[in-house]
Amino acid sequence: MEITEILGFLGALIVGLVLGLIGGGGSILTVPVLVYLIGLNPITATAYSLFVVGVTSVIGAFQNFRKGMVDIKTAIIFAIPAFIAVYLTRRFLVQMIPEVVFSVGDFEVTNNIFIMVLFAVIMLLASYSMIKNKPNKLKNIETETQSFNYPLIAVEGFVVGILTGIVGAGGGFLIIPALVLLAKLPMKKAVGTSLLIIAVKSLIGFLGDIPNIEIDWTFLSTFTLISIIGIILGGYLSKFISGKKLKKGFGYFTLIMAIYIIYKELL
Repeated sequence: MEITEILGFLGALIVGLVLGLIGGGGSILTVPVLVYLIGLNPITATAYSLFVVGVTSVIGAFQNFRKGMVDIKTAIIFAIPAFIAVYLTRRFLVQMIPEVVFSVGDFEVTNNIFIMVLFAVIMLLASYSMIKNKPNKLKNIETETQSFNYPLIAVEGFVVGILTGIVGAGGGFLIIPALVLLAKLPMKKAVGTSLLIIAVKSLIGFLGDIPNIEIDWTFLSTFTLISIIGIILGGYLSKFISGKKLKKGFGYFTLIMAIYIIYKELL
């Protein structure tokens, strides 16, 4: 086993640990680990990421469901447009991205560069959501009567589905505020519900990849299993470590990673 592969599997463990400790964010590491440590091309890496994110989110959603922290009705309303969008994106749209998306002088922006830079932009947004303090609007929304803004939820779900399909990340940092503001869910229930939505749309999106790419099931299963071990370990450690403090620190780490990806891909 090569050193990069060992580091890649260590990265899988860290992905799981982060998910277990702070309840999200770990999936944002999966694509960089698969691209820069394992050496996969971005299209394959985003496909593998969907599987890893989907399976690990199933475990998180089940744990929250047992605690009564998953709103099934809201999950269905949000997930239907999301999984339609992510499946169509992986099945057709990703395959339609040209080898050279556009050129600036002598510099060609290939589909691999385009996907990684877009992923870095998503990482920047995710890092901002982890670093900033939660608005009072999100904190106080729990006292409001639950209601649904169906058109906005459908639009948000579809947009998140497209982004998930292209970059292979779960998009929890986009889903949770939408569930709180548009469906009036309490924050804790929004987190649990988002995991169920992420699990469904990620795994359905991965199904769209099966006809298009060759999948190394042995590697993918091993990587996912190590991430699951990380989640279980992270869930245990979360009893002793403050997730809120870690979240801000991980936000700054994600910010640095995003800047590194942009620098590496463009310069």
